[in-house]
Amino acid sequence: METTLKVAAATTGRSLSPKRITYVGMLSWLFTIFNSVRVLAYAPTLWTIYVNGESSQHSLITWATWFGANATMAAWLHENNGRRMNRAIAVNIGNALMCLTTLVVIVLYRV
Repeated sequence: METTLKVAAATTGRSLSPKRITYVGMLSWLFTIFNSVRVLAYAPTLWTIYVNGESSQHSLITWATWFGANATMAAWLHENNGRRMNRAIAVNIGNALMCLTTLVVIVLYRV
């Protein structure tokens, strides 16, 4: 977060107020919390497909798109963060892996 704040200050040419620092810090943690919980939110879909043995109601194109969006966002964030890991990158990797897992399960139950 500190790097983000320094970049924001350098970009705008002004120092950040304590309120802005608190806001950005809280926003960073809220992003991490909600998107980490989102990784767990894939479980009901995976469980339903497993229990019912039926995946025809799930779109391969949708899940492939979500996988691609999360994977490329993680890569983009990594490149734009000096090739250093941070919470946002880790969360996007987690979401990409869960989308890929769901995609694989859908395909397996269709054959």
